Amino acid sequence: MKKRFTVEENETINECLARMEEEGYRPIRRIEKPVFREEKKKGKIEYKPFSQKIIFEAIKSDLNPNINK
Repeated sequence: MKKRFTVEENETINECLARMEEEGYRPIRRIEKPVFREEKKKGKIEYKPFSQKIIFEAIKSDLNPNINK
């Protein structure tokens, strides 16, 4: 079962990973998406990079320690 975790505002990547671990998930993929801001210049709308959104795709951690050895 997959679940996505977003690094929230004022949260570090390590804090997000710790939150995932508390819920019993482990990361399998990191996705970074740019966030743009609209700016009007001379009647035209321009899109400027503003920040970045980091999302982790995760799966449930296996309880069986013999898997993947």
